[in-house]
Amino acid sequence: MSQPVASPAPDSTPLPTPPPQGSWFRRKLILPLLDVLKQGLSPEQLALTFAVGIVVGLIPVLGAITTVAALLALRLRLNVAAMQVISHMMTPLQLLLIVPLLRWGARLFGATEKSELTVHSIKQLFANDWRAALQLLWRAELGAISIWLLAGMPLIAILFYALRPMFRKMAAKKLS
Repeated sequence: MSQPVASPAPDSTPLPTPPPQGSWFRRKLILPLLDVLKQGLSPEQLALTFAVGIVVGLIPVLGAITTVAALLALRLRLNVAAMQVISHMMTPLQLLLIVPLLRWGARLFGATEKSELTVHSIKQLFANDWRAALQLLWRAELGAISIWLLAGMPLIAILFYALRPMFRKMAAKKLS
């Protein structure tokens, strides 16, 4: 008859805790974006996704990021989810830039000194002449979009060529 083998007495030393995975930013943003490399995007496509996503995220029209990012990602055959994440990460900067872009856009398309784009002047215009207020806002938005388009094209090229070597190195590390 065989006797059951007694298991050793439990050790009183605690189990080692797993090392931390990094900061929240790294775990929730950086690592998922780096996992895009595993999904078949080349370093060039990934650099283009980041460059276009950053510029789309700065569009001076509130609420347009999701649609524009999705359409451009589909048209350029880039990762739609990555483009959305990158574009929406730019929202704080978009909010900082939207007022100056609207002011410059209003000046570009004919705002005079008396119809300067300020909160007070817009309130006053809406109270006295709502058509003039809408016309000023329309021109300001049109001008802001024009400035964004003119600045966005070179910015995409600069970002693409700046990011491409970094993504090539990361892809080489993943392969080795």
